[in-house]
Amino acid sequence: MPCFNFVKSWKAPETFRVQSVIGSFTLQDVKLEKRIRGTLPIENEDWQIGVIVGRSGTGKTSIAKQLFPNNYIKNLEYTHDSILDDFPESLGIKEVTRALCSVGFASPPDWLKNYSCLSQGEKMRVDIARALCLPQKLVVFDEFTSVVDREIAKIASYAIAKAIRRTDKQFIAVTCHYDILDWLEPDWVFCTDDMTFSKKKEGDQNLSSKSVSAPANFGRCFGNIII
Repeated sequence: MPCFNFVKSWKAPETFRVQSVIGSFTLQDVKLEKRIRGTLPIENEDWQIGVIVGRSGTGKTSIAKQLFPNNYIKNLEYTHDSILDDFPESLGIKEVTRALCSVGFASPPDWLKNYSCLSQGEKMRVDIARALCLPQKLVVFDEFTSVVDREIAKIASYAIAKAIRRTDKQFIAVTCHYDILDWLEPDWVFCTDDMTFSKKKEGDQNLSSKSVSAPANFGRCFGNIII
């Protein structure tokens, strides 16, 4: 079962005031630490799409990197004049174009452009298409939909989910946005806001953003937080 254990440190404001029943006093140069330990119960489970979601600074990236160091995808390199040439050489043109179309990027003229000439939404689709073409079964994609308009993010999430379901790949989106859950329809969600894990039950259509944004109403807490 994947386990994580890390420490988040930050420096308190220059003057940190503490009050107690017997008075108050001031500390300077205070260093605070939050120790987080836990497990992600997905091993030997049948799933294809998972999400690690939470506010900025709650440890999403640290957890993803620690649990899946060999599957973590971010900042793919693009060195050719055409994005088609940046895909693995082992793939034929039909496989590459099929991958691009499957994630909602079906514009042949734009396929001939350099990556830097694409919009943020197009770049995200190309990144995910490339990631899904890698030989590894599991792909962990950080900053999922973070740089695109929210309406584009929803439509892209729906297309990407359909593309993944047509393969034998497993995909984990790491994001601070809860709105894509209704469109990505993950099999499980780990919320780093309060360290709860929720799994789609048999017969359920999806884990909704409303459910995850109110974690106290469902899910189970695991691991511990020490401050």
